[in-house]
Amino acid sequence: MIKYLYPDGSHCYRALHTAHAVFRNADGKLIARAEKADGSSMYEFEIAGFELLSPGIVYD
Repeated sequence: MIKYLYPDGSHCYRALHTAHAVFRNADGKLIARAEKADGSSMYEFEIAGFELLSPGIVYD
């Protein structure tokens, strides 16, 4: 799993296989590119950071 941290302090979890890229855009913002839940296409959104979560470890 990957945990995306949003600039507003919120977060979301996504399956790792849906993550395609994390990069900085021309403005220096951290951007994630991920696959939509239905697999139809990809979209990009701004993030503040991310964590890769390991199975069997409890994050709290």
